[in-house]
Amino acid sequence: MAEKNDLSSAYRRLKSPNAKTRDRALKLLKEIKAKKSQKSK
Repeated sequence: MAEKNDLSSAYRRLKSPNAKTRDRALKLLKEIKAKKSQKSK
């Protein structure tokens, strides 16, 4: 099953004990934040 790549799922995954999962979630949050800041310009 493919993982959901939305904001709420990423925040939930930050609490995971698994390091790889946390890293993936952090990367996703950074990407979402970057896209959001580009749109506002």
